[in-house]
Amino acid sequence: MPEPRPAAPRHALFPGSFDPVTRGHIDIVSRAAALFGRVTIAVASNSAKRELLPLATRLALLHEVTASIPGVNIAQVDGLTVEGARALGANVIVRGLRNASDFEYESQMALCNRAMASELETVFLPSSPEHAHISSTLVRQVAEMGGPVELFVPECVARALRERRAALLGHRK
Repeated sequence: MPEPRPAAPRHALFPGSFDPVTRGHIDIVSRAAALFGRVTIAVASNSAKRELLPLATRLALLHEVTASIPGVNIAQVDGLTVEGARALGANVIVRGLRNASDFEYESQMALCNRAMASELETVFLPSSPEHAHISSTLVRQVAEMGGPVELFVPECVARALRERRAALLGHRK
């Protein structure tokens, strides 16, 4: 009887716009790194979303907030997530779920990705309860109103959001 082959190392891709990166994102990345050993955060511009922070700022902030998590890399990815996963050598796509609405959307996306790239698996990680209410959209709204974003994001991200708001308000005068 032949010996079983060792399992292929798992390299997970965690795609998103991360505009801005939240405490919920960091929780998912930490847990994915513990599960898979290697996680690449794939940062993309989403033409369907109104972006607040420039891409370069989001990349820099992700580097800063994940520096202490072993096995995490950051990459800019354009185009289809499955093409980005292939280009980076990832064999798993990780998606965080906050609620049933997220599941509906993400399960459709996972099926679409599987149709395009059957070699990729999608793994859903539920949000930790203390982060389930946080979304980047919510944080952008709070930031644009000058609210306490530090409740939802690390301090370096809160600082970047305050600076961006000040710059935008300065241009409106």
